[in-house]
Amino acid sequence: MAMRSIARSILSAVDKVVHFREVHAHCDIPCGIYDPHQAQVAAHTVLRMDMLIADLMKSNPTSADDRNKLVRYIAVKEQHAELVKHEVRVIWGDYAKPENADAKTHELVWSIMKAASKAKQDANIESAKDLLSKVEQFAEWFWKTKKVGTVRAKAPGFPTEAEMVFPKV
Repeated sequence: MAMRSIARSILSAVDKVVHFREVHAHCDIPCGIYDPHQAQVAAHTVLRMDMLIADLMKSNPTSADDRNKLVRYIAVKEQHAELVKHEVRVIWGDYAKPENADAKTHELVWSIMKAASKAKQDANIESAKDLLSKVEQFAEWFWKTKKVGTVRAKAPGFPTEAEMVFPKV
């Protein structure tokens, strides 16, 4: 602990003379690559898993194969809800700046975190749709900060039959 403090003091003193340039990045390399696409795909996966769970539960699953499917659907749903949180957190924490992140956007990010947690806690198609809707709004905010227009379109080939937000190129 003391070594860290000494190193920090030395770097601070050197910075006063050299004036290091401050950089920010999501991967400790200032690559500038951010995209909410993966968060949207993950939200679609949460929705799809809830759809599969609902279909399976209609048949009153009692076989080992049915129980195995159910457990796998739940595991994938939880992984992808967590992936939504991770992807949004990285963009929010590493990309967002005070000039493009107002109180409404803070509220949206907070609501995505809560919606993803709720999607993990239950098997509810409406909760999954709510999560997807919030992630789509986040994608629209993101592209707006890049001064890129967006278009909503049915996700190509996705069995959710829901939309995604795509940048206009």
